[in-house]
Amino acid sequence: MPKIKFILFLFLLILINFKSNTAEKFYIVYKVNNEIITNSDIEKEYRYLVSLNNQLKNLEKQKIIKLSKESALREKIKKIELIKYFDLKTINIDIDNYLENFYKNLNIRNKNEFEEYLESNNISLNYVQKKIEIEILWNQLIYDRYISQINIDRNQLKEKVKKLISTKKQKKYSLSEILFDKENNSNFEKKLENINQSISEIGFKNTANIYSISDSSKFGGKIGWIEEQKLSTKILEQLKALEVGQYTSPVQVGSSFLILKIEEIKYENAIINEDEELNKMIQFETSKQLDQFSKIFYRKIKINSFINEL
Repeated sequence: MPKIKFILFLFLLILINFKSNTAEKFYIVYKVNNEIITNSDIEKEYRYLVSLNNQLKNLEKQKIIKLSKESALREKIKKIELIKYFDLKTINIDIDNYLENFYKNLNIRNKNEFEEYLESNNISLNYVQKKIEIEILWNQLIYDRYISQINIDRNQLKEKVKKLISTKKQKKYSLSEILFDKENNSNFEKKLENINQSISEIGFKNTANIYSISDSSKFGGKIGWIEEQKLSTKILEQLKALEVGQYTSPVQVGSSFLILKIEEIKYENAIINEDEELNKMIQFETSKQLDQFSKIFYRKIKINSFINEL
């Protein structure tokens, strides 16, 4: 009988210890309206961000955790807003093209290799697919709300196409970006100083992860190849004065500021179909304006959200 009591006592002790450890491992980090973000969510976001930019491993862990918290919070706020317009449980979205672009940004050749890569970082493909779905639906929401407010100067774009046709070579820039807000006049110079210092210390890619408010930040600011004629005059003036590896001074884009780094430059034979090129420019300009509306709308719903960090 004493032996049985001892076994029961030992079992209870193990159970209490297990519950105690479990309680320590799981806790709420944020309450956003009626939703929660847990430390488990932050840990997943941490692994996800590092898998998109391995250079983040070179940063202090607390900085990556801070990034992960901000990223998880941003997605939660978007998701809460999307629920008002879409049934996220039943909606069916074809994400194959988006997924392909996603893993090609990481220089991964196919879906199978991407899945293996994610597994090596303890992330499921389904987790990434859900994130892509949220971004697709968010972009759809922004399009529906703001497409009527897009203002395109077609005549100006036609002139750009004619100028391009007259050239024999087309110049392209591979660019990375840091997009940041001016919170108030007094701290703009300080923020810019911090960004420049960060670029000097940890590189442009990691600095984009930390400071950029653009969706490209999760890829270290990478935006890929852009034809010269699609860039605004004020941006192009700066880029022409730079060499590969250098970056621009801040250029005002709406209410935000943009820093661009030249990763590569190449020239291609300019075989241009006028109508196709015009449509490409219109789509590019439309996407750029919708992106500005997206940031404005997000800031608005964030301000109106009840966010409690625990």
